[in-house]
Amino acid sequence: MNRTIKHLTLVSFSLLFTCCYSVRLRSINGDMQPDPLMLRDDYYRGKEVVELDTVIKIDITSKDFTYLIKETEKCKSGQLHTIEFKNTFGGSLLSVVTFGRKRKMKVKYVCTQPTN
Repeated sequence: MNRTIKHLTLVSFSLLFTCCYSVRLRSINGDMQPDPLMLRDDYYRGKEVVELDTVIKIDITSKDFTYLIKETEKCKSGQLHTIEFKNTFGGSLLSVVTFGRKRKMKVKYVCTQPTN
């Protein structure tokens, strides 16, 4: 019984740590759009960041999802410089429970500075 509990604990921690990750992609071309207020103390300090925390719904027949980046006040050029995807344990659990139809997404992106 004690050995079973140890194995179950090990598997639980393995799932917990593999389900939480983030991936950041960054372009080497162009300058990042600056943040005039500089309120952040993390990797994105001095950069205008757009954050999305949403649940996307995907049909059984489709395998992908497209989110369009448009020109806005926080993204004046409409072009991406840096993008970060974050997956959490809760997001993975939601995907498992709904058989992959709903997925929780946390996305941060920084646009390029518009050129004149």
